[in-house]
Amino acid sequence: MTDPSLSGMSRPAAGGPAHPGAAPSPGPLDGLRVIDLATLFAGPLAATVLGDFGAEVIKVEHPHRPDPARGHGPAKDGVGLWWKLLGRNKKAMTLDLSHPGGREVLLRLAAGADVVIENFRPGTLEKWGLGWAELSAVNPRLVLARVTGFGQFGPYARRPGFGTLAEAMSGFAAITGEPDGPPTLPPFGLADGIAALTAAYAVMAALHGRAATGRGQVIDLALIEPLLTVLGPHPLWYDQLGHVQPRTGNRSANVAPRNTYRTADGSWVAVSTSAESVAERVMRLVGRPEVIDEPWFATGAGRARHADELDAAVGDWIARHDRDEVLSAFELAEAAIAPVYDVRDVLADPQYAALGSITEVPDDELGPLRMQNVLFRLSETPGAIRWAGRPHGADTDGVLAALGLDEAEISGLREAGAL
Repeated sequence: MTDPSLSGMSRPAAGGPAHPGAAPSPGPLDGLRVIDLATLFAGPLAATVLGDFGAEVIKVEHPHRPDPARGHGPAKDGVGLWWKLLGRNKKAMTLDLSHPGGREVLLRLAAGADVVIENFRPGTLEKWGLGWAELSAVNPRLVLARVTGFGQFGPYARRPGFGTLAEAMSGFAAITGEPDGPPTLPPFGLADGIAALTAAYAVMAALHGRAATGRGQVIDLALIEPLLTVLGPHPLWYDQLGHVQPRTGNRSANVAPRNTYRTADGSWVAVSTSAESVAERVMRLVGRPEVIDEPWFATGAGRARHADELDAAVGDWIARHDRDEVLSAFELAEAAIAPVYDVRDVLADPQYAALGSITEVPDDELGPLRMQNVLFRLSETPGAIRWAGRPHGADTDGVLAALGLDEAEISGLREAGAL
């Protein structure tokens, strides 16, 4: 797919060099070296984001237990497709960190790195002699990002932690779902994704601090915290008012009308009226302008208390029209609406196409792949997808050779079981 420019900014055509031995594409993080020791989603995705914008990312996996993300979801010809996204722009090497030879190699890698990202249970790296004391001794400028379920200390620190647990404990599941239904978990890695973006931001904040002090530091990020933050003022509401938000389905506790509505041709659309002016346009469009003069209509909270009435008016009108008619009428009225898409719609949508949100990446194993592009557009130093996720251990020898190990040393490590 071609990535056209938009307002003077454009995304680069993804792909570029199709293998990690080629010259890297310039980006704002060009020259930054990241060691990705993490597995599954939050830590590895943070490294992916950094790699998308030019960082050299070295993915370290156990020789016999690769990142479980390689086996998650559908596969083509035995190759996990999720990994093609999560592992993009990463050099893939194997290393047994619990092996003395593996420990020594990692310390050599860390000595020339800027960032190490890990998600082992607290104390695991220390058990292997690879804790902060050892890593900072070989590289005082290193930033160590530690992403765990519950953080590095506290009563739950050593519990196994996954995004699902964060979605439950943060309060997200409690407010998600229909009022008379059970708490609902998202069908994708929501907590992991939010934690990944937070971790990438934390890394950049620590690197900015390093520029001033010359010293690296440890980032302690718990999966339960970023999602709690984006849930908004729930703790504040409870602290000051004793208010606990209930489940409201697709409705909002703050404004109305806000819901998904079925059209005459069986499609679905979503309507939002966070601004009063938009709410007014919607009610005029659906033939109920008289409610605009009601005193309660002037505030989002007032409209939320009358959600039944407003939903019925909007839903009845939408149900009498096909989706295209509904979308056209709302657009003409400058009211906020969107079709409810599945992935097929996303790939065909002209706005996503204009932004270059989905791009084609060449791949030696599977051929051309379509996947999400880099996260945002930078006018001067854009990121790029240089290659998709590589096979397990594909770049081990190349990474070790770059460290200065000769063929005999690499063979010795392999025979000893460190690789």
